[in-house]
Amino acid sequence: MAFNVKRIDPLDLQPRKAIGVSLPFSGKGVFNSTFTSKDAIKTNLINLLLTGNGERYLNPFLGTGLRSYLFENITEDTLRRAKADITNTINVYFPRVEILELQITSEPDTNTFITYLRYRVTESDIQDEIIINIEQ
Repeated sequence: MAFNVKRIDPLDLQPRKAIGVSLPFSGKGVFNSTFTSKDAIKTNLINLLLTGNGERYLNPFLGTGLRSYLFENITEDTLRRAKADITNTINVYFPRVEILELQITSEPDTNTFITYLRYRVTESDIQDEIIINIEQ
């Protein structure tokens, strides 16, 4: 007889203990805390996607450089390179995150990138999605 075991992150066992900082920074004391690993992972992924290469002190390879694509001609090759950058960066810095769907669409007239990422965390039941609009 087979059954699925629900795995719970040890950080989620203490519900009143904050484990991260959420975005945007607009709380009463500047920072809003995250109390679940699902929220912390989502916030960290958003931070990773919005960080440019060379922006992080002492870690110049962290980030996707997604904003730098705004100033290039938006072609299929540009979208393919952006998707490859995102995939490679997530695989390096978040090895437990499995990308289920990654779509990057553009609106050349307004110079806008729309990034849709649906992911799941391996060995847990965490699934979520992120939508980021980057405009000039």
